[in-house]
Formats: sequence, C-alpha cells, structure tokens
Amino acid sequence: MKTAVEISLYPLDAHYVAPIKDFIERLHRTLLNEHFRLKGREKFYESVAEMQVDLDAYLVIYNTKRPHQGRGMNGMTPLQAFQNGLKLTPKTERKEEPKEAA
Repeated sequence: MKTAVEISLYPLDAHYVAPIKDFIERLHRTLLNEHFRLKGREKFYESVAEMQVDLDAYLVIYNTKRPHQGRGMNGMTPLQAFQNGLKLTPKTERKEEPKEAA
C-alpha cells in the first residue's frame, strides 16, 4: 500500500510547487477583486449555497468569456488556452501504461 506522500499529485519540489502556489494565489485575488467584493456590495447572501450559485456563474464567465491576462496568452480565455494546449494523439500511437497489481 502506498503512503499519501507517494501518491501525491506533485513532488514536493520548490521549483514545481512555487508556480502552482502563485497560480492559486492569483486566482484567489482575482476572485476576491472581480467577484466577491463586487457582489458583496450588491447582495447579502443568506446561505453558502446561494453564494455558490453566483460563484459558479462567475467562473463560467471567467473561463469562457473573460480574456486571460497572463503573459503570452494573447487575449485567449482560459478555456481556449486549455483546448489549444491539448495534443490529440491517435489511439494507435498512444502507449498503454502498465496497470499496477492490487
């Protein structure tokens, strides 16, 4: 059986973790500045579910309509950047990964 560290999503390496941390902090700042501070002036939330509905609606706009402001994005939305980054490989060229025994 593997430990939690062995099955972690990324190695505990400062060169890898720092950009992820920066990305998450930037996303949190964007959510705070562009969504919560604005919606908080317009609406008083009665429940977390009500807040989640507005957050989900904002994330659709963020991912599909709002141009990404990151370096080298050239005005693409996050969804466009993700779709452009996908490399489709024909099934015959894919390497099958060996399955681990349970």
